[in-house]
Amino acid sequence: MNKKELIEAVHEILGGTKADAERAVEAFIDTVVKSLKKGKQVSIAGFGIFEVKKRKARTGRNPLTGETIKIPAKKVPSFRAAKALKDAVN
Repeated sequence: MNKKELIEAVHEILGGTKADAERAVEAFIDTVVKSLKKGKQVSIAGFGIFEVKKRKARTGRNPLTGETIKIPAKKVPSFRAAKALKDAVN
């Protein structure tokens, strides 16, 4: 399912206009992104937890040249599925 299909699914459930459904999906995504930028986690009961994890700096190897390179530390978004979601999928 892509974003367009998600918007259509929300539209079918809520009714109203597709523009309203698109605004609802966009609002959800924007809220999650803003919270993650602030370093907060977003926990949705029965669905999962969105959070930011810190990845340490490390050394890597360029596969073409074999040269050792430094990979800087950075923050990456992650998602942990809730037990209810895992159970629903299985």
